[in-house]
Amino acid sequence: MSAFVVRLPDVGEGVAEAELVAWHVSVGDTVTSDTIIAEVLTDKATVEIYAPVGGTITARYGEAGDVLAIGSEFVTIETASHETSDHEASDQAPPGPSAGLDAPADAPAPESGADGRAPGSSAAAETSTSPAPLPPPTTAVSAAPGEPPRPVLAPPAALAPPAVRQRARTLGIDLSGITGSGPQGRVTHDDLDRHIRSTEPAVQRTERREPSAPGGTRIPLIGLRRKIAAQMTTAMRIPHITYVEEVDMTHLEHLRRSLTTEYPDHPRPTVLPFLMGALVRAVAEHPEVNATFDDEAAILTTFGAVHVGIATQTPHGLIVPVVRDVQAMDVWQCAAELDRVTAAARDGTARRDELTGSSITITSLGALGGIVSTPIINHPEVAIVGVNKMRVCPMWDGTSFAPRTMMNLSSSFDHRIVDGWQAATFIRRVKSLLEEPSLLFIRAPAAGR
Repeated sequence: MSAFVVRLPDVGEGVAEAELVAWHVSVGDTVTSDTIIAEVLTDKATVEIYAPVGGTITARYGEAGDVLAIGSEFVTIETASHETSDHEASDQAPPGPSAGLDAPADAPAPESGADGRAPGSSAAAETSTSPAPLPPPTTAVSAAPGEPPRPVLAPPAALAPPAVRQRARTLGIDLSGITGSGPQGRVTHDDLDRHIRSTEPAVQRTERREPSAPGGTRIPLIGLRRKIAAQMTTAMRIPHITYVEEVDMTHLEHLRRSLTTEYPDHPRPTVLPFLMGALVRAVAEHPEVNATFDDEAAILTTFGAVHVGIATQTPHGLIVPVVRDVQAMDVWQCAAELDRVTAAARDGTARRDELTGSSITITSLGALGGIVSTPIINHPEVAIVGVNKMRVCPMWDGTSFAPRTMMNLSSSFDHRIVDGWQAATFIRRVKSLLEEPSLLFIRAPAAGR
């Protein structure tokens, strides 16, 4: 028998850590080299992790919601023999010495209790084995003459889930001074609460917590929902300016219905492909809007290409897939690519590069769009444009009232970069293009002609 420690592989270029979303195996399960053992999340893309060798799962390191470093211990698989083919050993091992498989010749399987569960696991919880904490660093100090230096243990770093660490930072509490009651001594929210109650009232006043409702259910935020919460928290630190403009969509709706009837074999164009085309024209005149802003370095990066993020509601939460190089597409191409990336986001097949790199974002609630909204900027971008519900209204044309199809554009901008006048000018240019959609199909003549 031989035990192999499988390390979390590199799930994306430049990714240093990933969140464990779900286990697909338990301790004691038999796996083959193509068995899916877990799902991890990075940059809102879910990645399936396969077993690189066949055998029996003897240990799992981490639980759903834990953020694991690339190259850290993931699972231990006990194989039937010491021999493993090169294909099996390297099937999922990422390049570099920090990730892949550890194959100690005589590594024993983790001990089990009387009921077959790993030591320290709860009877009510799913069978699992938590990783043993890494030994703390040591520092050699002088001993008696003639004796070798004796190592002195440095204070171990406190173990705690990311949510507990964030809360402790907010409260200004040092976790190293708290004894954890969780697995392997992890500090939990309850431990933090006890510490707050035991300290002076000044500390207690730093956090206001409403009492839990009787019978309430505590639901931890993990996976995509936690990513969304973190992104929204970051985005709301941006000083937003929101601007709403009313747009007459009568001509565009007539054109859109005509194109659908005339070209039934083409993708059915919604309002969004036309809005994408209007953004391309408008950002050419306002390049500061098609940009990202590095808060820490205070650097604005503008882009010649227009990469439009499409805020998309999925069964798991809000995801922003990206339609790249919109400036090189016509309405049909925009419609086709829009359908493709949003479908991939909804069914979970979107690649990491399809979920990153946008330079400006569109958000739409479709028929539920309401009259007005206050879109939140997709950080680190500086602008987002929201589509609201269309409605037929009686509008005064100068001599009489006439029915017109109207829609509001709700937009938000980073006020550190975009002034109110710039925001209004940009959206009014988008408005003019949507109200006269023929302009979207006419290429401007060269200067001097």
